[in-house]
Amino acid sequence: MTGRRRACVVPGSRPTIRGGQPPQGLGILARIRKEHAAHVQWFRDSAPYIHAHRGRTFVVVFGGEAVADPAFPALIHDVALLHSLGVRLVLVHGARPQIEARLRERGAEIRYVNGLRVTGPDALAGVKEAAGSVRVEIEALLSMGLANTPMAGARIRVASGNFVVARPLGVRDGVDYQLTGEVRRVDAEAIRRHLDGGAIVLLSPLGYSPTGEVFNLSAEDVAAAAAVALRADKLLGLVEAEGVTDGRRRLMPQLSPGDAEALLRGRRRLPEDIARQLSMAAQACRGGVARAHLVSRRFDGALLLELFTRDGVGTLVTSETFEGLRRATIEDVGGILELIAPLEAEGILVRRSRERLEMEIDRFTLIERDGMIVACAALYPFPEERVGELACLAVHPDYRHGGRGDALLRHVERQAAGLGIARLFVLTTRTAHWFRERGFEPAEPQELPVRRRELYNYQRNSKVFVKRVTGGKPA
Repeated sequence: MTGRRRACVVPGSRPTIRGGQPPQGLGILARIRKEHAAHVQWFRDSAPYIHAHRGRTFVVVFGGEAVADPAFPALIHDVALLHSLGVRLVLVHGARPQIEARLRERGAEIRYVNGLRVTGPDALAGVKEAAGSVRVEIEALLSMGLANTPMAGARIRVASGNFVVARPLGVRDGVDYQLTGEVRRVDAEAIRRHLDGGAIVLLSPLGYSPTGEVFNLSAEDVAAAAAVALRADKLLGLVEAEGVTDGRRRLMPQLSPGDAEALLRGRRRLPEDIARQLSMAAQACRGGVARAHLVSRRFDGALLLELFTRDGVGTLVTSETFEGLRRATIEDVGGILELIAPLEAEGILVRRSRERLEMEIDRFTLIERDGMIVACAALYPFPEERVGELACLAVHPDYRHGGRGDALLRHVERQAAGLGIARLFVLTTRTAHWFRERGFEPAEPQELPVRRRELYNYQRNSKVFVKRVTGGKPA
């Protein structure tokens, strides 16, 4: 008999302890707990995203290069996993390398102008063959369910058909693109019916005219049009390169549609697939899709990491504010408590009860990242002395190297200046150097405002630092 062995324990019983020694199994359990702690934490961190994505519509586009890769079954496994978690999926596949292989076999001309294939009648036959072959391969892989799991063999229905209405691209700059087309309309209602029925919808880079013609389309054009027509929650593009990078080859984590368009117009030459998908992402966001993600399909598990971790591994294109600074509201109390609890436990911050925080919530400013509070600070003014206390400045450990503490300090200084505060003071036990580096000077507890001096805890022995506020009225 193979598989994981399980101890047989009678419900309600406890392991026998002989000679006052703990049972041997407890040592094993401790080791197991340590080994799996990271997995447990990852699952807890991903749970909000699992909940948020359930019932949402995602359009996922990938090229024929991904299909030809021996690792493609792993990608389809991740797609099947998303489906099992309740995500409504529309897959759009490309077939460029498969088409070119067919054309070479036929001895047909391979011609591109401005990145678009000129599709003659002979080429269209190769396009249809290649697209059909790729579609069948994807359907076959999805029919396996989740391989090597208890869900292996689970039936995943795939729906495909004439959902895309197309028209000819026509003659542009003197070039007749013949049977290369562009999307005219996507039958969103028909696609939704299949999604409502629990199927994955698969779209090929082909479109059909009302007169029965077939056109060769760009997979990115199909994906953007489908995402807009369906009012999809996300458009996910799997790129061949490592991702969208800047001139120093650093991943660009977030772009607005305008930023993406500026990159496309810039002097730096982008990889062809990056350019196509950036254009797709900007087009989709302009059309009402909330978020478009571009991730490298060469990174195993990239799709899952992008969707179920806060920072992801790709580039987010969105018109929304992914991270921003704002005033706190009563709904933020729970998030602030969760942020500051570890610092209170270490004695870095003074403990605050929920009740106190609720009463003082209007004093707080926070930085929110994709719904999570990652930093906060509070300003307590003492108008009689024209001074203010900077308190409860906290940044989540994962986000302490992005200048968020400085951003909060600058905001609080501006806020203080607006209230006529001339000096800002802070009490700290562990982070004196951080404040000294930002212009705070040592002071004595006796220099605190009278009301704050009465609350000073001499046992805690916090150091006091003061900084003059630029723009504040003289004290």
